[in-house]
Amino acid sequence: MSPETAHALRTPTATDVRAAAERIAPHARRTPVLHTEVDGRPLTLKLEHLQLTGAFKLRGALNALLAGEGTDRVITASGGNHGLGVATAARLLGVHATVYVPETVPRAKAAPLAATGAEIVRIGDHYAQAALAAREHAEHEGVRYLHAFDDPLVVAGQGTIGLEIAADAPECDTIAVAVGGGGLVAGVRLGAGGRTVVGVEPEGCRSLHAALAAGQPVETPVDSVASSALGASTLGRVPFEVLEGHPVTPALVSDTEILHAQDRLWEEFRIATEPAAAVPFAAWLAGRVPGEHPCLVVCGANTSWERTG
Repeated sequence: MSPETAHALRTPTATDVRAAAERIAPHARRTPVLHTEVDGRPLTLKLEHLQLTGAFKLRGALNALLAGEGTDRVITASGGNHGLGVATAARLLGVHATVYVPETVPRAKAAPLAATGAEIVRIGDHYAQAALAAREHAEHEGVRYLHAFDDPLVVAGQGTIGLEIAADAPECDTIAVAVGGGGLVAGVRLGAGGRTVVGVEPEGCRSLHAALAAGQPVETPVDSVASSALGASTLGRVPFEVLEGHPVTPALVSDTEILHAQDRLWEEFRIATEPAAAVPFAAWLAGRVPGEHPCLVVCGANTSWERTG
């Protein structure tokens, strides 16, 4: 059995997260935390939008490529950030990457993705369609397919964020993260050192809520201002297995609340995020994040901006 296959058959653990942290340390940034106060309440922000590539996805991609079976080619599918993470990790490690993205991928994510030198294939209107085409291509070519969130090594890599928060902001009793396919929330739950973890979803992209209600991952509609990053129609099997043994607190926010939170992040801190990264802040502003001193993960900043002067 190959190491890659062995990893695919088991659920990641906190030990895997600690191993991932050592593995990716030479390549990924240890992003800072910002201790602050908003509306009279203490708050800490994990500034993961300052990560290389502008999003947390680099962590999981690096861990998967460094720990998995050695390869000189990798194929993946992404709404943008995972593809950029894989393409950048591949470039750093000397691996050729092919990234399938939906036709709807935002220009702010497509441009830096193309700049990595990866081969880009545009297909379909949603992530699920791009993922199906990418997996078929990988199987036909006999090339490793690296899933955006349903991979133990990817989950462990994302979990290094929770490990860093536990070390750098030990006073925080709660961590809130945005949920798409579940890789980030599952990984952070493993790395959080027993802290309460809140998984926040847009009302129009509720893969976690649907899986918890059904007792297994099920397909759900995708319709949100944050769907380019949180548009997984089904929670991953690996994240679901992690969350079965390590539950999190689910929360929902509306698109109106997300856009308001995005504006507040800019007004308060001059942090320009994509909508998905404002999702935890939206839940906190709405009073849906428990705890005396939460930490919110600002997970990505790959959005359009224009210089005006």
